[in-house]
Amino acid sequence: MGHHFSLILDREVTEQETVALKEKSGASMSFATVALPTDAEVAVTRITFEDDVTATLAEAIEAGFEAVRAIPGISIPGLSVPAQPAADADDTADAADAGAGEVAAGEKTEAAS
Repeated sequence: MGHHFSLILDREVTEQETVALKEKSGASMSFATVALPTDAEVAVTRITFEDDVTATLAEAIEAGFEAVRAIPGISIPGLSVPAQPAADADDTADAADAGAGEVAAGEKTEAAS
């Protein structure tokens, strides 16, 4: 399963910076010039990441941040993460079953002090 998110940069990137960003990231990236969400008159770059390499969304986002931070003079004022697909129903049931049976029905537990 891939991880999808977008980073909004503080300015438009050059062609050379686009090439450098693509070289630094293992994710598939698409670039678009958009208006800064807080000021519609300022043109900035939005990078949309499709990451099938990293294990978690957090790792994918951190890898995206690292790729951008490697380019001098760029900051990241925005992050957009669309709703991610829910875990498999079987995975959720397995996780719930893993904790089942630790406290038998009717048994009392003591709170840690």
